[in-house]
Amino acid sequence: MSKLPFIDLKSQYAALKTSIDARIQRVLDHGQYIMGPEVRELEEALEKYVGVRHCITVASGTEALLIALMSLDFSPGDEIITTPFTFAATVETIVLAGLKPVYVDIEPDSCNIDASKIAAAITPRTRAIMPVSLYGQVADMNAIKAFGLPVIEDAAQSFGASYKGRKSCGLSTWGATSFFPSKPLGCYGDGGALFTDDDKLAQAAREIRVHGQSARYTHTRLGVGGRMDTLQCAIVLAKLERFDWELEQRFRIGARYQQLLADLPVQRLAVRQDRDCVWAQFTLQLDHRAAVQKKLDEAGVPTAIHYPKPLHRQPAYAQALSLPNAERAAERVISLPMSADLSQAQQDDVISALRNALA
Repeated sequence: MSKLPFIDLKSQYAALKTSIDARIQRVLDHGQYIMGPEVRELEEALEKYVGVRHCITVASGTEALLIALMSLDFSPGDEIITTPFTFAATVETIVLAGLKPVYVDIEPDSCNIDASKIAAAITPRTRAIMPVSLYGQVADMNAIKAFGLPVIEDAAQSFGASYKGRKSCGLSTWGATSFFPSKPLGCYGDGGALFTDDDKLAQAAREIRVHGQSARYTHTRLGVGGRMDTLQCAIVLAKLERFDWELEQRFRIGARYQQLLADLPVQRLAVRQDRDCVWAQFTLQLDHRAAVQKKLDEAGVPTAIHYPKPLHRQPAYAQALSLPNAERAAERVISLPMSADLSQAQQDDVISALRNALA
């Protein structure tokens, strides 16, 4: 068979072409490329969707995490508890903010941070917890919030997911998401957003994203150039029209993948009963990954590894720790093609190729 797309953005654009093109043309016509009217329009739509008082669009998911940390006025050397099994941006922002990441191992079946291990990592310097809602499933936020510390949910992969009936990004002190093109809700470049119910934190974040300005040329705090482009906001607004349908498709496709994998020698991702998963990636764990990945590639099935090395083993963020669950997952995870437009026939082809690769 011809090679499948790992993420099918072309089909998504074809379905939304009229709306996306009209939205882009509107921005070109009014010419307000920075902080144009679509920025606030998108923020209001996302506030309503998540169910929070404030949404602040920013330049990327990475910028969202950094601005959240900066808004909380921590001191250099303060400790932030987080997971080692995530994209580097999670810990990168902690270090850029002058803070110290403290790693806690993951649950072996969900790959999210293991909340039962957090208490042992808390010290007098601990100031916040930054869980990652990995692969599209929210971490155990109630257990994490029980420690009474500020919580910043890295929800770059989980926008649209829910936990105990509430939306990801609206569960903690800050929710931070990404609109990178491959995310469940993506733009056509970089973009991201912050969510909070705290008025003071929201105002701080709005100032930080425009170089710390409380008014034009009045710089009241340290800031960054962290605005989301008007064009990218326009694109996300168009994509919101189909987002509920896309989530339904992701739920259906993810459930069908889980069912089709039931008799294969692989470890499926555990999805907890009190939450759902938007399957930002459809990830499973298996042995002999390199050999299986090679056979899948030869069969025209693209794969990816999220992530091949935990952050406590990365040179820039290394710590002399043993975190066996994260280390084992890094050796075994593999992600299969996943998007809302993945057809049943394509999914069958993926499973058939995987079955042959495992034989």
